[in-house]
Amino acid sequence: MVENMKHDRTEKLKRQFRLDVRSYTMIIALLAIWIVFTFLTDGSFLTPRNLSMLFRQMAITATLAVGMVLVIVAGHIDLSVGSVAGFTGAIAAILQVTYRWDTVPVIVVTILVGLAIGAWQGFWIAYRGVPAFITTLSSMLVFRGGILLITKGVTISPMKADFRFIGQGYIPPLYSIMLGIAAGILYVLFELNNRNSRIKYGLPVAGWYQELMKVIGVLILIAVFIGVMVSYEGIPIPVIITAVLVMILTFVANNTTFGRYVYAIGGNKEATVYSGINIKKTNMTIFLIMGFLSAMAGIILTSRLDAATTSAGTGFEMDAIASSIIGGASTLGGEGTVPGAIIGALVMASIDNGMSLMNIDYSVLTIVKGLVLVIAVWVDIATKKRG
Repeated sequence: MVENMKHDRTEKLKRQFRLDVRSYTMIIALLAIWIVFTFLTDGSFLTPRNLSMLFRQMAITATLAVGMVLVIVAGHIDLSVGSVAGFTGAIAAILQVTYRWDTVPVIVVTILVGLAIGAWQGFWIAYRGVPAFITTLSSMLVFRGGILLITKGVTISPMKADFRFIGQGYIPPLYSIMLGIAAGILYVLFELNNRNSRIKYGLPVAGWYQELMKVIGVLILIAVFIGVMVSYEGIPIPVIITAVLVMILTFVANNTTFGRYVYAIGGNKEATVYSGINIKKTNMTIFLIMGFLSAMAGIILTSRLDAATTSAGTGFEMDAIASSIIGGASTLGGEGTVPGAIIGALVMASIDNGMSLMNIDYSVLTIVKGLVLVIAVWVDIATKKRG
């Protein structure tokens, strides 16, 4: 009896201090990347100004990556997000520059176009059985040509000041601090509610010590982030937009029936069919969400550049896919998290930003990104095999 009690206490302590190695690997890698680039750029990388630019630069990739996670988890792929972002951004620019529309109706129409594109792709994938790879590859070509068609091959600018604010504006320092405090309080309340819910339904929970360390760690990260942003001009508006989208999609993925269906489809499609889950409806919803997020990325991109260009969105699909996989999404489906995609997007943006500060040629940058992606996929497959 005593031995069993000692064994139980030992196991409990192991559970309390046990870390999910895969979840923290990319955080450690991200910190290592930051340290390396700080030395290589003589400290320029970690300046408040550059970090503010880094997070604003990451916002577009992150916006696409949080949707790409759901796509990959369900066992699909979307190669069209870059072209759709460029196309919807071009529509926004034409409506505002050529037709002089105000910002609000421009945003509404642009989002509706993104949803329509998502519905079109979802129809072929969910209801006609065309593989997502083929459907989205087709859309990538169609909308890349669509950009050239509607812009007639020229850059469209300038946008109105309130539209530019979406991609170039900042939350003033005082309001940024207040926002950070509110975010910290909401996070603590969410964690407490989540813990109480798990206890209520008899689900396993981490020990109080482990939970406390996690909460303190996140609060410190929030404080450091707010401090760095405030020391420059405040939190960039694109970062706020991305943060809101991340919170919504994290809740959807973890706390809704739809989220559970997405993971079930990617984990075991055959079992999902037998369990009565409406796979077609779920897949359609996934691509509607992806269409919405692509339109949001297009709006942020156009407002940040203050123009719509013919090359807008080129390569975004690769960055989004890489960010999702680097953040833990499995190429085999069934695994991946929205916060993980954000870490992946930060890794990709950090590599881009750091190498740009070092004036390294763009061709080398693309080679490095490609190598990072293939290594991430290899790690994912190797981990699956060991599992």
